[in-house]
Amino acid sequence: MASSSAHSTSLSSKKSILITGCSSGIGLCAAHFLQDKGFQVIASARQQVDVDMLRQAGLTAVILDLGDEASIEAGVKNALQLTGGKLYGLFNNGAYGQPGALEDLPTQALRQQFESNLFGLHHLTRLVLPTMLAAGEGRIIQNSSILGLVALPYRGAYNASKFALEGYTDTLRLELHNTGVKVSLIEPGPIETRFRANSKRAFMQHIEMDNSRHQANYQQTLNRLDKPGPSSRYSLAPEACMAPLLDALTRQNPKVRYPETRPTIMMSYLRRLLSARALDKLLLKAGG
Repeated sequence: MASSSAHSTSLSSKKSILITGCSSGIGLCAAHFLQDKGFQVIASARQQVDVDMLRQAGLTAVILDLGDEASIEAGVKNALQLTGGKLYGLFNNGAYGQPGALEDLPTQALRQQFESNLFGLHHLTRLVLPTMLAAGEGRIIQNSSILGLVALPYRGAYNASKFALEGYTDTLRLELHNTGVKVSLIEPGPIETRFRANSKRAFMQHIEMDNSRHQANYQQTLNRLDKPGPSSRYSLAPEACMAPLLDALTRQNPKVRYPETRPTIMMSYLRRLLSARALDKLLLKAGG
């Protein structure tokens, strides 16, 4: 009994964090990394099979589908039960990319992109904020992208969702400036995850390639999504995002933005230095 009580006390003294999108990639890496750093991690994933995998790997996990408000509400309720009603951190990591030219993209596909990448994130954030505000402290960390800074052709849906996330997060940070809740953005470039496989599935679901004037470009897109190994010579493992994530969680005054990977750092400078037309030429070459 004494041992069990000591264990409960230890858990309750840990700072807890809820992480979305933990089935693979950055989310899975973050869950293990932060648990090793002493956080009480509540990992989440959309599907029961992935939740089972997380639990088998020694993580505490709940189902949370960002495309389903009822799932978000149930996930937060379960997470707060596991943490004794406390939540110090939220890492909004879960997202996917919908490829395709905007002219070929069904409006429903764009809605689905925003449902997971922004609206679900918003619903989740609103649910956890009261707990943080009541405690007078907390950290909300958004996983954005280089494509929240610059646009590439055939990534319009994802571009739009991440540009929106950047503006959303800037506003949220301003509105929480005197509350003790700190808000940061991590902006990765190419990171090796299951992102390409998920993007291909979304492409095949929504884009009618054979009837498009972009057919040749779409074949290049499929070749890129099917390519084994790193997607870029600048690609990094998910572990590259762990140092900025930990800093955003533990620094007294965390940075507003954490650009990660060489392309993001380079583009953050070039978009300020180059004219719009010069930047367009560079981005057309990079993303054609």
